[in-house]
Amino acid sequence: MNLKRETWALICISCAAAFLLGGYEFLRSSTNTLFQAAYGTQNLPLITALMPIGLIFVLYLYGWLLSRLGARRTLFFTSLASGVVIAACYFEIRTGSKIATGVAYIFREAYIVLLIEQYWSFLNSTFGEAYARKLNGPVAGIASIGSVSGGLLLSYLAEPLGTAAMLLFAAGAVIPAALFSEFAYQKCGEPKPTLQEKEGKQGQLGIKVLSHSPLLILLLTLVMASQIVSTVLSLSFQTMLHAEMTNLDQQTAFSGQFFALLNGVSAFFQFVAAPLLLTYVSLKWIHAIIPVIHIAAATALLIHPSLKTAGFAYLIFKALDYSIFRAAKEILYIPLSFDARYRAKELIDVFGYRFSKGGTSLILTILQKIGIVIMPIYSWAALGAACLWFMLILPLIRHLPTKKT
Repeated sequence: MNLKRETWALICISCAAAFLLGGYEFLRSSTNTLFQAAYGTQNLPLITALMPIGLIFVLYLYGWLLSRLGARRTLFFTSLASGVVIAACYFEIRTGSKIATGVAYIFREAYIVLLIEQYWSFLNSTFGEAYARKLNGPVAGIASIGSVSGGLLLSYLAEPLGTAAMLLFAAGAVIPAALFSEFAYQKCGEPKPTLQEKEGKQGQLGIKVLSHSPLLILLLTLVMASQIVSTVLSLSFQTMLHAEMTNLDQQTAFSGQFFALLNGVSAFFQFVAAPLLLTYVSLKWIHAIIPVIHIAAATALLIHPSLKTAGFAYLIFKALDYSIFRAAKEILYIPLSFDARYRAKELIDVFGYRFSKGGTSLILTILQKIGIVIMPIYSWAALGAACLWFMLILPLIRHLPTKKT
């Protein structure tokens, strides 16, 4: 009976994530191109800095819905609502609205992490630790098939259909994603809060739960350090790409091919490396080696800045983040309470991810405005944040499970 429950969770959530991430590939590259065409690459740090403002509203709305609708209906509603917002942005962009390109750029960062983290909250409530060690990687791997497919389709469709039209594919993809996640809850059941947690009694955002848990505070700090690395590597890659390719549709097509490759590498890590490592290697070594790899990649970018080194550093970060790091990190949430899994986790993995990204971009914007050359700072910031990430592993080790299987 338990095996059947975990099998349904694996199949349904993997399929939901595959559709969602496939649609996201259409949205990510398209909004990069559309925003840069409307406002220029120099404003990428500024638009990224505005993200936390929208995230606070989105997270509070999510917490309010969770208290009133429960986990199941909240996921279904937020999925369909995301499709509506993306479609609305498309129609506004078609009328010539530059503001809509900024809205779409910001919203893409909010909706994808909010929905994905709800999937993981469900899985962390359904899998025990033994199943999580074996299945977390394959869940992400099956989901990455959607990412690879989305990237490849984007590379073929962007030029004949136009970049703006790609938003409609992203909007449509949330419909099957919502249906598969709903089926997962039907088959596996809906996790329920305790009486003390019911109706958001400990807060809609999970701040109280987070503040009383050293492990959750440490996870928040670690996530923020990792996303500083992600932000500066992303900005470095996008700046290099825009400088070396002037045609907008070529940029979009190249981005589609790049992210298809990225997700292909991630799939190998997810299906092969993650299950093997989580089964046979201690979590402390897994968590320690990841920032070391990023330190090496950032050093290479610093020594020889180019589209190739920027692309490699960004690719290896995202490939590990989507696979081994994600699979290892999620295990830490399994024994925690409902509010820790459904509220504090969203605060950490939605707001923490994007706040650090927005904060980093705000600092870069200020430095840019006062005339400091930004490109070398990207490399130094990536290297420094990766070193901080490694330092945070030492206290994290005290909270890691000791057994390997």
